Amino acid sequence: MIEVVNTEIFEDLLPLIRKYQEFYQVANISDEHNRTFFSRFCSDNPFGRQFLFRTADGIAAGFATVYFSFSSTLAAKVGVMNDLYTLPDFRGRGIGKALIEHCLEFAKQQDAVRLQWTTATDNQTAQRLYNSLNTDHKPWLIYTYHGGTPA
Repeated sequence: MIEVVNTEIFEDLLPLIRKYQEFYQVANISDEHNRTFFSRFCSDNPFGRQFLFRTADGIAAGFATVYFSFSSTLAAKVGVMNDLYTLPDFRGRGIGKALIEHCLEFAKQQDAVRLQWTTATDNQTAQRLYNSLNTDHKPWLIYTYHGGTPA
């Protein structure tokens, strides 16, 4: 079952966010910072929404986050699935696919023309799922700039 994350279930989401950050080897994970940052998406925020997947026995097994941006090439609003995570013990059960489809429908309801996302080039598990869907992909380089001059 997929639920919109609200203040009543927000605390169930936080351990999944930590696991997601650990998966991507984020340094200095802060539960308090996560609580402050992600709590802003617990209401009808026009910038994004979070979704929690719960198993039939109530276990919070996965989540997805959709933010909104714009595409100059399309001259349109797009949904960006910035996060998708399923606990390892629950992978291969269709949770990721269900969350992606839910995020696409949500993005369309918010007048986005598409849902897009990136993944690490070595995340073969995720790529198998993404390639099983009706998706297009191109190799892109992602740059992160923090200021200063090159070393």
